[in-house]
Amino acid sequence: MIFLSTGNGEPAPDFTPIAEWLGAANPEENFVMAFWVMYIIINLLSILVFNLGFARKLPLLKNVVVYAVMFFGNMFITFFAFTMPIIESLMIAAAVLGIYKLQFRRHQQAEASDSQQ
Repeated sequence: MIFLSTGNGEPAPDFTPIAEWLGAANPEENFVMAFWVMYIIINLLSILVFNLGFARKLPLLKNVVVYAVMFFGNMFITFFAFTMPIIESLMIAAAVLGIYKLQFRRHQQAEASDSQQ
């Protein structure tokens, strides 16, 4: 973890831009709100990356177990997201997987139209 000096002798954590934007640098007022907002963002992005990256559909009970474990684990990941670029990495992963899915569907449609002619 990288620490910057606050000038009063105690090191302060170097927050990510999203954490600073949410006000996590002021622990008296905004830390709890920033934690829950980041937790929700991480959960939404994790679900998106999971759905874009996982090739086959799971049965309902397995899906419930996967999401429950994901929600539990993301609580710990949220603490790391204050000082490491977790949200930014999930955004990049979602963008890359989204572009891949789009190109894959275009390729499948092109093959289907070529085989029909």
